[in-house]
Amino acid sequence: MHFDQRTQRALGEVGLDRDELRAASDAVVEAVRADARELEAFFDAREAVYSDMEKAHSSAEFPEHAVESLDVTTHGPEMRGWLRFESWGAFVEDGRILGEDYVELTLGPPVHARVRFAPDRETLR
Repeated sequence: MHFDQRTQRALGEVGLDRDELRAASDAVVEAVRADARELEAFFDAREAVYSDMEKAHSSAEFPEHAVESLDVTTHGPEMRGWLRFESWGAFVEDGRILGEDYVELTLGPPVHARVRFAPDRETLR
């Protein structure tokens, strides 16, 4: 089961039994897997994306990034991976779907931030 002990206890206190806790845990795992597949498809479908990331060498409000790949793996409720652009990359610590053409990734080093990505700058406004 992928809930920590406090969460399991709280869910038990509101009436979920062991089988219901297991079903909820399994649903979380599948939701993370589905989001990972959708995030990979988002980046695979585009040669370039725009973000709200602050870049030291760019004065653009929403810089453009040439996309190479997003490789994400999941383990239980966790999502990890690597986002590769044309000349650099960043560790992915989590991600979520914000809309049909709008996603957010939590990037590790060297970015250390939650970053929104879209196929055009207007979506980020």
